Amino acid sequence: MKSKTLLLFSFLLIAVMQLSAQKKSVILSGIITDSKSKVAIPYANVVLKSSKDPKIFFGTVSTEDGRFTITGVNSGNYTLEVTSIGFKTKSQAVFVGSLSDYLDLAAIEMEEDINTLSEVIVRSDTQKNPVTMDKKVFAVADNITQSGGSVLQSMQSLPGVTVQNGKVQLRGNDKVTILIDGKQTALTGFGSQSGLDNIPASAIEKIEIINNPSSKYDANGNAGIINIIYKKNKQDGLNGKIGISSGYGALWERKSNLPTIRDQYHMTPKINPSLSLNYRKNKVNTYLQADYLYTETLNKNEFVTRTYDDGTIINQQTKRNRDTHFTTIKTGIDWNYNDQNTFSFSGLFGSEKIIDHGDEPFFNADYSERLRLWQFLEDELKTTVMASASYQHKFRQAGRKLNAGINYTYHQEDEKYFFDNNLPASTGKDAFKLLSDEKVIDLNLDYIQPLKYGRFETGLKFRNRQIPTNMQFFPGENSPIDANAGGWATYKEIIPAVYGSYIYETERIEAELGLRYEYVQLKYEVTPNHPVYKSDGYNYTEPFPSVKLAYKIDDKNKITAFYNRRVDRPNEVDIRIFPKYDDAEIIKVGNPALRPQYTSAFELGYKTDFKKGYFLGSLYYRVVNGTITRIATTVPGSPIIYNVFQNAMESSSFGIELVFAKELTSWYSFNLNGNLYKNTIDAFTVTNLYPVPSTYNASLQEATSGNVKWNNTFQLSTTLSGQVSMVYLAPDIIPQGKIDSRFSTDLGVKKMVQKGKGEVFLNATDIFNTLVIKKEIQGEGFRYTSKDYYETQVVRFGYSYKF
Repeated sequence: MKSKTLLLFSFLLIAVMQLSAQKKSVILSGIITDSKSKVAIPYANVVLKSSKDPKIFFGTVSTEDGRFTITGVNSGNYTLEVTSIGFKTKSQAVFVGSLSDYLDLAAIEMEEDINTLSEVIVRSDTQKNPVTMDKKVFAVADNITQSGGSVLQSMQSLPGVTVQNGKVQLRGNDKVTILIDGKQTALTGFGSQSGLDNIPASAIEKIEIINNPSSKYDANGNAGIINIIYKKNKQDGLNGKIGISSGYGALWERKSNLPTIRDQYHMTPKINPSLSLNYRKNKVNTYLQADYLYTETLNKNEFVTRTYDDGTIINQQTKRNRDTHFTTIKTGIDWNYNDQNTFSFSGLFGSEKIIDHGDEPFFNADYSERLRLWQFLEDELKTTVMASASYQHKFRQAGRKLNAGINYTYHQEDEKYFFDNNLPASTGKDAFKLLSDEKVIDLNLDYIQPLKYGRFETGLKFRNRQIPTNMQFFPGENSPIDANAGGWATYKEIIPAVYGSYIYETERIEAELGLRYEYVQLKYEVTPNHPVYKSDGYNYTEPFPSVKLAYKIDDKNKITAFYNRRVDRPNEVDIRIFPKYDDAEIIKVGNPALRPQYTSAFELGYKTDFKKGYFLGSLYYRVVNGTITRIATTVPGSPIIYNVFQNAMESSSFGIELVFAKELTSWYSFNLNGNLYKNTIDAFTVTNLYPVPSTYNASLQEATSGNVKWNNTFQLSTTLSGQVSMVYLAPDIIPQGKIDSRFSTDLGVKKMVQKGKGEVFLNATDIFNTLVIKKEIQGEGFRYTSKDYYETQVVRFGYSYKF
């Protein structure tokens, strides 16, 4: 009896377990790849259909790296169907059991459809440039009007991006963190931006714009993050791409030089050869990307009128002819040791050689007398070497990963300036030399744990950065140079940080809650006998939360809300104590007492997708405490203006951004982007210490500004495409003044040749010659207006071949 009862109880227990198991929900994941090249296929449609009931199905789209996840699948037999343009439909049977919460279907390989292959080669697929609420991705190759130029030039037509004084702005703010392949490097500045105008666009695969970074990213950069992705192929065997482009700028003289100075550059040549190689066999993939960019540029041609409170008027021109040689070589190896473990090693070498020949004449009010002529030669060499190693372990559970990496950077800056100070009664020979050696070590550890309705991410990061600098001044006769301001200084920075993010997703709701805790210790040691500054520094331990909430109204409509807190730490050049004499009478000086500025940012967005297009709208608000800005003051009895970085009070920005993209016909599509914002800087009072204490009182500044960009793409034939880009930038406020409106139009055409393996292009920028930078500055004891007629009209042409 007992045995029968026990047997019956066992059967009941098994039945209950089976009934329970049948209700269990499972998550499926996998990766979609090309059967020949093994390259991941992004944005493929993945559908899971029930074998018993055709009404039950699940659908999703593979991510940028080809991966997909399907949640909420009950146990049973299914058919997985994958479709993507240019590939044959792939179907396979799938059994979902009840013993595992996660099933990894591994790589699902798709075969090319030769019937549509030619169309895929020559036609641009708008899905390659996806725009989501938190990230915008743009392929550099699709920007026809800026082909053959630099990365900075390629960004000028991107939605939400503007360029001012050689810096990128997002929504009117230049506090942008620039990453290369997801890492901060000396090539573009750690936690800041530099050198973008010298990186060839030919080396870059795509550009990612992240307006609201999660806690996974470094907290620096309140405007957002721009991630520059270098080219890196993963096809089997030996393959690559070779190209060359050339062009000419400064096609004619936009404004004549003031008397008695050397000629300005015109018909300036540019040349950019590039080579991309990749070899993949079995578990090893090696790659090489090499680029050389030589340009001659009329880098600056600014005409300034300075008016002082005592009635003195000085007219000035700053003309700078620039020669640039920029070489970048990036190479690496990826080793897939097995399905669970991958090792990657990479190295980057960059050499930037800049030679400037400049003239600065100074005249009286009616140009009847030349007061002085300042002619200079700048010889600057920047060398960057970077080595990286990373390791990834994939656990048996799908999506569970451990990533570890180390990155070492060495960056040397060697600058030499030589000046001829021509006065009516004498000529002086001035010079200075700056040497800076930067060494940075970054360590990171990241862990990803998939969950039933999302995932959890956490990680650690540690940075040790040291920048010793030495500057020596060699003044000549009647020199304005402050020889006592030279010496040495050492910048030391240690940043350990920890972060955690919880991502939750259901059919209608998306949520991401993150927190980054960061400790910063900065020491700035200066030569003990410096006449003004002493050793300084700061430290803080601060939390940086981030929140993302989204509600999916349906498959095509989504509402999102963002919040994050970020910081802008002064970079080494911002606190560098040495005066910078790029201009004889407008001198830039750092400030060791400069402190970080903290930003709280809020955004509300809506996105809707429709047939062959989308609309995106965002309302955003940023409030900044301890705003970092440059303040210009003068010293009684001297015409020299000193620009010094200072912390102002609170500033804010409120705006709206709209993006509308649509393919109207098979041959015409466009992207229209508008950004309208109001900037406010509260009243403040600061004291510049260099060269003597000088107090500046600023009143409240407010301005409403914005920009409009209209990019038009024409598919003239299956192998010929054209592009017209127009940009309008409204007047805006700048420190102590305002900048006037600007407008430009760019044209470009591209043709595929040699059965899609070759490509030729021709483009022209600022074809109506309208891009002139006009500024008005109101300082303490002076005001000045300026117009910069720098080189904006450039014609480029080039050819590339894939093999």
